[in-house]
Amino acid sequence: MDKHIGHEQWSGRTDGQPWMQRTLIKIFKVTDIRIMYFMMGWVVPFYMLRNHKEYLAMYRFFRKRFGYGRVKSFWNVFKNHLKFGQVILDRFAVYARKRFKFIIEGGELFDHLAKQPSGFVQLSSHVGNYEMAGYSLVSHDKRFNAVVYAGETATVMRNRAAMFAPNNMRMILVGNDMSHIFALNQALGDGEIVSVPGDRIFGSPRYVECDFFGDVARFPMGPFAMAIQRDVPLLAVFVMKISTMGYKIYVRKIDADAALSRKERIEAAAKSFASELEAIVRQYPTQWFNYYDFWSH
Repeated sequence: MDKHIGHEQWSGRTDGQPWMQRTLIKIFKVTDIRIMYFMMGWVVPFYMLRNHKEYLAMYRFFRKRFGYGRVKSFWNVFKNHLKFGQVILDRFAVYARKRFKFIIEGGELFDHLAKQPSGFVQLSSHVGNYEMAGYSLVSHDKRFNAVVYAGETATVMRNRAAMFAPNNMRMILVGNDMSHIFALNQALGDGEIVSVPGDRIFGSPRYVECDFFGDVARFPMGPFAMAIQRDVPLLAVFVMKISTMGYKIYVRKIDADAALSRKERIEAAAKSFASELEAIVRQYPTQWFNYYDFWSH
């Protein structure tokens, strides 16, 4: 499973040794994915016991943010961990050339911007399975530049590159030297698409405080500032699992009143994204994959 720890401790690395991941891809080539889901169901309770801190964070999430009782909260934590395991398995199933079905809502927003001469920023988040968007929501007219964690395993990076290459996509690694910021700005300057997380603070400590599930949460200022300063459109994309082999992609436009000052537009864009993110999490509560107190400062 991915290690999603905290705002300043973002790992993003998929658990498991490279040889285990390579073996998993080989297994998927000859095995029905539902068998792997069944096996995952037996593993989840042990994972919950081993990662007690993450379990408590999710338990409190359901108790406080949704008002569930103890039993319902525990059951939803289990379903959340199971869904997360399935999402990870789906990624490796794609590497093994398994085919998934996609329903796209709001795809015309992406298609319209992809045909324009200017670039745009596409916001991801740690819900659902955003990586799947790279296999379905693509543009052959513009290069797609996706920010990815530089410490990911070689197996995952190699397979991602192989799958993304036919879709005119480039991975930009997050580095401590902040070189990825220059690469992103260059891509926007060239009229390309830039994909960055809109729900994690990494690199820069700057943030925007937004109302999120009835409390104040901090969202990174960087992605919104990058779009507003370059005056390019913003989209939010959520890829949610709806069946064994099916996903639904939601494309949402993030607006900020042009009459506002630059700072106010950045804040408005961040708050618009937070609102869209909350709506999708309320619709798919067990696909919220932030295993820490998101509201802790």
